[in-house]
Amino acid sequence: MRCFILTLFLACSLSAFGFNISSSTIANGKTVLIEFEKNNAIKYEHVRVDKKKFKIYDNYVLIPISYYEKEKKLKLIVNYRENGSKMKFKMITLRIVDGKYPKEILQVAKGKVFLSKSDKKRVTKEYKEAMNIYNSVTKESYLKTKFIMPLNSIITSEFGNARVYNNTLNGYHSGTDFRAKIGTPIKACNDGVVVMAKDRFYSGGSIIIDHGRGIYTCYYHMSSFDVKKNQKVKKGQIIGLSGVSGRVTGPHLHFSARVSGVQVDPLQLIKLLNKRL
Repeated sequence: MRCFILTLFLACSLSAFGFNISSSTIANGKTVLIEFEKNNAIKYEHVRVDKKKFKIYDNYVLIPISYYEKEKKLKLIVNYRENGSKMKFKMITLRIVDGKYPKEILQVAKGKVFLSKSDKKRVTKEYKEAMNIYNSVTKESYLKTKFIMPLNSIITSEFGNARVYNNTLNGYHSGTDFRAKIGTPIKACNDGVVVMAKDRFYSGGSIIIDHGRGIYTCYYHMSSFDVKKNQKVKKGQIIGLSGVSGRVTGPHLHFSARVSGVQVDPLQLIKLLNKRL
């Protein structure tokens, strides 16, 4: 009887902290979605990964895994309060595996690989500006319905492909490329606020949309804009036209996404979010 009571107590304690995780094994560059079971006695605060905290909103949290993460076990510390208690902790373990992304060899204009002093200064300034945006978190969520694609076209290059430019510069493909002739209308993939609409050195005509809670989508190499900074946009709204600006091998749309400042596979992220929207 005593053993039965102890077992029942442990079962109740564990059931008070229930959660569902999209995957306990994740490749670098992907995103994990954790949904916590609703319980009026529990207030979920955030998840801590190393020194970084990810806020839990509406009983769910997105954990982005950097492309540069190595294979390892990653500890996620969930911070919560139960019945107004002091902060409590639970640990969730993730296993990070190598995404085994293929390699691409590309030829682009020399000026986009071997940068002048002024170009380097511009690139540094643009990078800092973008990271200030990505690391900002709007508490409000603009997401009410499922995401759509920015255009209906075939994918010419997937996220994560290792890239060698002009046989010298190494990098990786930070988004998904869609085939798009110059002047193809590009749609906002969901509701949000335009936080950037300008020309940049590498990405050319660039639009960034804030969807709230640290989620951003980006639309690059565009030829013109139909929106401006600080403008609210609706899902499906035309935000501009595709082009051949920036560091490109030909006309296309580069579509990417950030979660809490981390670059992630945009299509995998959308698939995760659409399951709960």
